[in-house]
Amino acid sequence: MLTTPLTELLGIRHPIIQGGMAWVATWELAVAVSETGALGLYGAGNAPPDLVRDQVRQIKQHTDRPFGLNIPLFSPFVDDVLSICVDEHVPVVTTGAGNPAPYMDMLKSAGIKVIPVVASAALAKRLERSGADAVIAEGAESGGHIGEVSTLTLVPAVVDTVEIPVVAAGGIADGRGLAAALALGAAGVQMGTRFICTDECIAHANYKQAIVRASERSTIVTGISVGHPVRCIRNPMAREFEELEQSGASDEEIFAFGTGRLRMAAMEGNTTKGSLMAGQASGLVHDVVPARELVERVTRQAEETLVALGRGCEEPVR
Repeated sequence: MLTTPLTELLGIRHPIIQGGMAWVATWELAVAVSETGALGLYGAGNAPPDLVRDQVRQIKQHTDRPFGLNIPLFSPFVDDVLSICVDEHVPVVTTGAGNPAPYMDMLKSAGIKVIPVVASAALAKRLERSGADAVIAEGAESGGHIGEVSTLTLVPAVVDTVEIPVVAAGGIADGRGLAAALALGAAGVQMGTRFICTDECIAHANYKQAIVRASERSTIVTGISVGHPVRCIRNPMAREFEELEQSGASDEEIFAFGTGRLRMAAMEGNTTKGSLMAGQASGLVHDVVPARELVERVTRQAEETLVALGRGCEEPVR
């Protein structure tokens, strides 16, 4: 068993966090992952407060293991959702797309562990000073909203800058990625794309199969022109989005074009007109399996890889 500062901080058995992906990281997936001994997350996205509260209560009803909630700070319901986290005693909150410092005192005083997603070492340092318990260093290989720096560079830069545990994210889909993250100084990993392809994830089968069929070169980044880069699998919608940006369309036109596209792909299974948000790690995903099998596979491969490296083995673990 891999014991790290992250497992000790969160009271989990495996140093793995499941990404809090909007629409598809629901209570079913969060429960399944937490039951394995990793940390499952509910992805609140822009969900209204009543739905968030119901999802949190479903998680609490179905597991007594640690779990968390992810919220992008651009959500119009951010204040209400974070109040729900306090009321419902959510153990862990991860945040993205903004600075959670204004909410830190409220969350920390309620005993909640706060783990922001960061795309730079400078932001990680500021959030450590604000009271963050750990940070998720998410590289540009990730799916969905991304930064500019690769995981291989970002993670050690953040590790060298802060004293709190660092979680590596972006481009990680198996035990080799977990072992590599630990070698870079991280205390664990967050995986999003890989957990979409689990039985318990409610994402449409078409969405899952699009990831399984993808290669490491199948993704594209859209939204750069409006300052909101998003990585997704290349499809007719993504190509049309790219053409729209290149045509000099206004920000309003671009945002209007992208609205609702994730739901179209993830929930309706429309792989032509929907946004298939996924990371470059799609090229490492070859099957859809139960969450427990995935976590056991990842941790076993990581342990075997670390042992082989310790022995100076030249043969990679597959």
